[in-house]
Amino acid sequence: MEIESFLVYLKNVKRYSPLTLKAYEEDLNQFSEFCEKVELIHEWTEVTSGMVRRFEVGLMSGKLEFFKGDVVYRPKAMSPKSVRRKLSSLRTFFRYQMREGLLQDDPTEVVVAPKIGKRLPVFVPNYKMDELLDEKESGKEDFSIFRDLMLLMVAYYTGMRRSELVSLKLDALDMGAGIVRITGKGDKQRIVPLLEDLQEEIRDYLKEREKRIKGEGHAFFFITDAGEPANEKYIYRHIKKCLGEVTSLVRRSPHILRHSFATALLNNGACIEAIRELLGHSSLAATQVYTHNSFESLKRVYNEAHPRA
Repeated sequence: MEIESFLVYLKNVKRYSPLTLKAYEEDLNQFSEFCEKVELIHEWTEVTSGMVRRFEVGLMSGKLEFFKGDVVYRPKAMSPKSVRRKLSSLRTFFRYQMREGLLQDDPTEVVVAPKIGKRLPVFVPNYKMDELLDEKESGKEDFSIFRDLMLLMVAYYTGMRRSELVSLKLDALDMGAGIVRITGKGDKQRIVPLLEDLQEEIRDYLKEREKRIKGEGHAFFFITDAGEPANEKYIYRHIKKCLGEVTSLVRRSPHILRHSFATALLNNGACIEAIRELLGHSSLAATQVYTHNSFESLKRVYNEAHPRA
């Protein structure tokens, strides 16, 4: 019951996305099962910091067992980053319990999260993106290729997240003003300009899109070949396939295009605060990770140009 009410709070008050809610639910149910099956307790008031630590260690070692119906499964050893995320879910839940007066102490307060090394954002260089977009442009008589071109262009030109690409609707586009209104995490809205060449492609795409929508249709911008709204898996699969044509990167998700968008802007002189606004980051710290890539580019130019390098 406590988990259900907490998830309702996250949905209605914090305005978390369905994917985030699902992750919280899985994390809390796993910890609840661990408490019942391993620690042999059934009340949240009985949870101690030691139990949270043992849960944390169990996740990292891959020695915990869970149930899916009657089937026992043992998840693989998790990375420090994944364990930190699960620990963050527990912290948020126990703090909520304290605010509601259901707990006196937070058992996660003294638990130290595992350290993780900083992983730099992976991106596709400008010339590779130009190569890919030119190739798709030449074959856009085929609607499937044209739709893939639009996926690449919208993601690369606006820095949208995958969930934002999925939820993008026609009324979010203001072609007269040359902008798109993006609804991001927590239903926060931001406005991103549309370059002229993207606007031209969008106008052509909308004409072809209209031919494939059946009946009264729907308002979603990205569609499948059959005219249905494109879901997250569909968009992920198509962008991954396209990126695989120009890069050997292991990770080829839509988020790589978001990284490429931010890195390209920074390398071409955009200020970090403007990039933060365009990406929809609530904190500047989340955007500053891109400055390392920019510095690497600057260092390369320095080493090539300085007479004593």
